[in-house]
Amino acid sequence: MKRRVIQWATGAMGKTCLRAIIDHPDMELVGLFVYGDDKVGRDAGDIARRPTTGVIATRNIEDIVSLEADVVVHCARLAPPYGSHDAEILRLLASGKNVISINGYSRSKHWKGERLAALEAACAVGGTTLMAAGLNPGYVGEQLAVVATGVCSALDHLEVVESVDCRVVRNPDYVFRVLGFGADPELVDPNDEAWGPASSLNGMYAEVLSAMAEHLGLALEGVATDHRVFAASEPLSIAAGQIAQGAVSHVNWRWHGLVEGQRRLTMSIHWYMETAHLPEIAPPLWRIHIKGQPGVKISVDMEKHEGDTSPTSAEQIGVAGTVINAIPWVCAAPAGLMTRPLATPFNGGGAQFVGRLATPHPET
Repeated sequence: MKRRVIQWATGAMGKTCLRAIIDHPDMELVGLFVYGDDKVGRDAGDIARRPTTGVIATRNIEDIVSLEADVVVHCARLAPPYGSHDAEILRLLASGKNVISINGYSRSKHWKGERLAALEAACAVGGTTLMAAGLNPGYVGEQLAVVATGVCSALDHLEVVESVDCRVVRNPDYVFRVLGFGADPELVDPNDEAWGPASSLNGMYAEVLSAMAEHLGLALEGVATDHRVFAASEPLSIAAGQIAQGAVSHVNWRWHGLVEGQRRLTMSIHWYMETAHLPEIAPPLWRIHIKGQPGVKISVDMEKHEGDTSPTSAEQIGVAGTVINAIPWVCAAPAGLMTRPLATPFNGGGAQFVGRLATPHPET
């Protein structure tokens, strides 16, 4: 039985997910929500550079809510503050559609009060489930790092360090407003929850640590931040524009999960526009460091399949893979707020081998 899937948003990540849905033999695309006026009315296949699908893009949420679908893949761009997409997700859940988000909701039960109650109520009304997918949040922290502790008889500290080269990101609004690059470091307190980027990310990664703690059986008491910004060592020319010397060129986001008053879990993310401030010049995508008995060190990178010359990155493809592999889990789950399972592996039942995928298109 094919899963009926709606794709929400077609930015770089969303478009890659859209292609994966169209290509997959066990998925049927039934709806497409877009934000740009230039995409409204176009066939999903045209947007994804795939054959015609008969699914026409809309930016009217009523068109989406009225559809019969098993799941919505929600790929709206990160926007401050965290939770700014709650209203549309509540509507989707209440309309009878499971939702997978790539930008948060790793453990919505972390929150208390009205927000938690609203999400739980929407799931109850629709008989639906909300779950997160993606790489980080997602795969590296909630799954890979936690599973790596399986050799430990004692655990002191678990740290995940991610290093992301942001120089290729083209959207100026996203780079300079949402991510915080180009700001005056003298006027920025990255640990101020009111600062735009922090207001977007703090809640998201609090949920990541909460999900990790749940899997590890730890009682998370709170989350402390230790964010740092670094100034450009020289004028920088990047895909999104210019960064003046002395302006923010590198942000190291750090969240620490507190257990019994101690920092036991750490998520550290380096977003950089130059390598000058990195601990190492060519870091892997992820380093996992577990201090325990025994300790564990893992270095992880991603690469595209040989012969794939498209500009779509391995990370974008990886996000789409986590979404595809999560769909059967969220559809089978009981209604409610779901923490991603420790493993959502590739499902060979769909016989999805690289040679059977559509030929990558030279443009994204």
